[in-house]
Amino acid sequence: MKSTYLKQDATGLAELVAKREATADELLDIALELTEERNPALNAVVNIQEDAARQAIRNGLPDGPFAGVPFLLKDLGAEAKAYPTFNGSKLFAGTNWSYDSEIFLRMQATGVVTYGRGTSPELGVGPVTEAQAYGGPTRNPWNTGHTSGGSSGGSGAAVAAGIVPMAHGSDGGGSVRIPASSCGLVGFKPTRARLPDGPMSGEGWAGMAIDGFLTRSLRDTAKMLDACSGPDLGAPYVAPPLEIGFVEAMNRDPGKLKVRFSTTTLSGVPIDPECVAAVEKTARLMADLGHDVEEFRPAADLDVEAMMMAWTTVVACGTALSVRKKLKGAPLDPSMVEGVTRAAIAYSQKLDGADYLDAVEEVHAFGRRMAHVFLDCDVLLTSTLATPPAPVGKYKPDFEDFVAYRNGPGSVFDYSPFTAIFNASGQPAITLPLHWSADDLPVGVHLAMAYGLDERLMSVAAQIERAAPWAAKQLSLIEAGPRLA
Repeated sequence: MKSTYLKQDATGLAELVAKREATADELLDIALELTEERNPALNAVVNIQEDAARQAIRNGLPDGPFAGVPFLLKDLGAEAKAYPTFNGSKLFAGTNWSYDSEIFLRMQATGVVTYGRGTSPELGVGPVTEAQAYGGPTRNPWNTGHTSGGSSGGSGAAVAAGIVPMAHGSDGGGSVRIPASSCGLVGFKPTRARLPDGPMSGEGWAGMAIDGFLTRSLRDTAKMLDACSGPDLGAPYVAPPLEIGFVEAMNRDPGKLKVRFSTTTLSGVPIDPECVAAVEKTARLMADLGHDVEEFRPAADLDVEAMMMAWTTVVACGTALSVRKKLKGAPLDPSMVEGVTRAAIAYSQKLDGADYLDAVEEVHAFGRRMAHVFLDCDVLLTSTLATPPAPVGKYKPDFEDFVAYRNGPGSVFDYSPFTAIFNASGQPAITLPLHWSADDLPVGVHLAMAYGLDERLMSVAAQIERAAPWAAKQLSLIEAGPRLA
């Protein structure tokens, strides 16, 4: 059964349970066995709650599309009474929740068997997962000398290694798409407010943050999005309603699309040759599929750098607020948080309310500018990152200058110049595992569409998956296990 488990995506495992060819307990046994075998090399799975998972099975799983499938929550957000969190931080270690978040309830309604959490950088800040709370970095199963990405880095590593077929993540600047790209997976960021934030939050990071999922297949992503989409009670705003849903969209012809591709950042800065090759290969594929494909010419006034500086202000203030709420007036022991968190707090103290609102206005203004871009194209095609997955330690969060870490030369924005653009604009975007570097590291390809066109983006992604399937490449790693550096 273990061999069968490793070969299946979440949909495939659910079908085995539905046919009574496997039980939920048997699948959980395998997931726990794989966790014990593979997690030591990765440091990806934490806060294991086997008793809660077994109790959920005994109580009777919901008759959902993933009934019986082992599942991990990100160790940030997705508040759940049975699943304490670290939020990637020693300061927050062992945080218990008095309520279940709406996103957790909707995921559980699909029938998944949640048994633990996947690691996150402290408070979700950064494109790598190297939090001191876990005693070491989370590593990439394709090569453990490289990062699995962030901030949903534990989820990405666990799925890529075959421990679970699918896991929860969240994305405030690329935190689903960065680890999906780094680990050779699918990562879809829906339109702003497509998924619920309640009951204790109206929005994250001024509307830039949203939940999501890391999967091996598009069909798993589509089913989970269908199950979890829609506003919850009291939502401050909602996404445009879906027309047919994500699963049905996979079978719909997207039509002939105007695809515009860029082999540099949107500011014209060169990216790694492997990333250029990934974009060019995908552009040729999309031309072969009948789309109108041309190189992208960004408007001179797009000003991604100004948006990213505003993003930095919003995130610094959000980080400081999280720490303040946790401390409840007590003094902060600096050793309990990372250097980047200390730096975010220090930077936020230089700001006032007007500075914060000015940053939010810049984020919104950037969204307006991006909306104009999509008047002249249907799909914007780029690399997901500017390089293949970085070596462990390159972006370790021990900086004491938050702006330098985020926006300076050699910063994380230079490493990830594409993903946060669509958190700021609120548009749907997806990374697909369409390229591997010469040394066999995943290089994701990123596609974005206009606000609200999630279903059409899923349609074109499914068209690409049919034309250039990636499952065999993923399976080559899953069957062999993590590759030690």
